[in-house]
Amino acid sequence: MASTACFVIVSKNDIPIYDAEVGSAPKKEDQAYQHQFILHAALDVVQDLAWATSAMFLKSVDRFNDLVVSVYVTAGHTRFMLLHDSRSEDGIKSFFQEIFLNPLYLPGSRITSSHFNTKVRALARKYL
Repeated sequence: MASTACFVIVSKNDIPIYDAEVGSAPKKEDQAYQHQFILHAALDVVQDLAWATSAMFLKSVDRFNDLVVSVYVTAGHTRFMLLHDSRSEDGIKSFFQEIFLNPLYLPGSRITSSHFNTKVRALARKYL
């Protein structure tokens, strides 16, 4: 079964520093824009929830049709956001946790590492 997933990392200043369509469903250009719009719209909900709880993994914070927005917020308020149609909460949490084990970057800059991009896509195939 093909899955839909879009992964975005947003800095504490609301600047996207990484984004990728990582699902196995066929990609359409207008769909990528819609996914980015859904994730951007969820930022306000994420901000409110991040201040209301001490949990870092916020699970499902928003929905759009059959798509769910799951978020992991770091101590530095960087948001790891995943728009997906997966039902596996454990898989989503494992995906986020393995992403954190990747190399550091210069704060505020875009992540352009091809190694990081390859790792994100491999983890998406594994867990989503």
